[in-house]
Amino acid sequence: MNRRTWLTRGAAALTTAIGAASQSARAASPAATRIIDCHTHFYDPSRPGGVPWPGKGTRLYRTVLPKDWLAVASSHGARETVVVEASPLLEDNQWILDLAEKEKSIIGFVGNLDLADPEFPTHVARFSKNPIFRGIRARGGLSQFEKSTDQIMKSAKSLADHGLELDLNGPASTLENAGQILRAIPDLRLVINHLGSPGDPQNLKPEWKDSIRKISVEKNAFMKVSALVEQVKGEEGKAPTDTAYYLPILDHLWECFGPDRLIYGSNWPVSDRGAPYDVVFGIVADYFGSKGPEACEKYFWKNSQAAYRWVERK
Repeated sequence: MNRRTWLTRGAAALTTAIGAASQSARAASPAATRIIDCHTHFYDPSRPGGVPWPGKGTRLYRTVLPKDWLAVASSHGARETVVVEASPLLEDNQWILDLAEKEKSIIGFVGNLDLADPEFPTHVARFSKNPIFRGIRARGGLSQFEKSTDQIMKSAKSLADHGLELDLNGPASTLENAGQILRAIPDLRLVINHLGSPGDPQNLKPEWKDSIRKISVEKNAFMKVSALVEQVKGEEGKAPTDTAYYLPILDHLWECFGPDRLIYGSNWPVSDRGAPYDVVFGIVADYFGSKGPEACEKYFWKNSQAAYRWVERK
């Protein structure tokens, strides 16, 4: 190797190292004065009866509690969370609410109830008595919408009547029905989970951009920027760390929802399937940091208050 080649390679390696160090520094520094992670899951398989999710033998099948999340998140300034329930068991909603009584880091809870269940209004009336309960996530997206439209509309109306919101997790094809619900119930707030399932940032699903553009017209529709690294196809836990890789998704969401309706959510511990929490946080801290301090404040906590209407814990 001649001297010129050696110097060129050395300069390239130094540039790479500086870039990595810079990204690491950004990720390690609080990106806003307050950071609320609006998508975490807590569960304990050792409880009597176990848990229906995650399945035994999987990487996620372990006890996951607020202290475990704080161990990976607090260094980034994230010390408060809105928990999203993954279990379909009715009383597991109560388990999280009981956990929140002891864990002040939980400032909000999105329960798991079936919109197509005729008993839905009764369950909502019960759980909404607790101010930590901020809404529900539609089980199975809105897959039952066509055959249970009347009941789902009635259930959604009961959420709005109690000042609660609706989280939606499902493919982009469900967003059309979500828009129909919002137009029928203008007081309802909708929080789309996991980016509306766009697919790999470098190979987006064909219908995603158009579906996102259409639902963003509804002013009560918010987008949770969660499950970003999980969209990447490849080796588990090895999603790219470079923010540029995710720009096809992030730029489209920014264009459609702007600074006032995008919300931070990690999807931890499921996010570990894509990358560690440091990477998950670092990507969005880098992106929204480039939009300015006010955009960061809105994204990392202010917009979540508008969407979930959580109340300050004492």
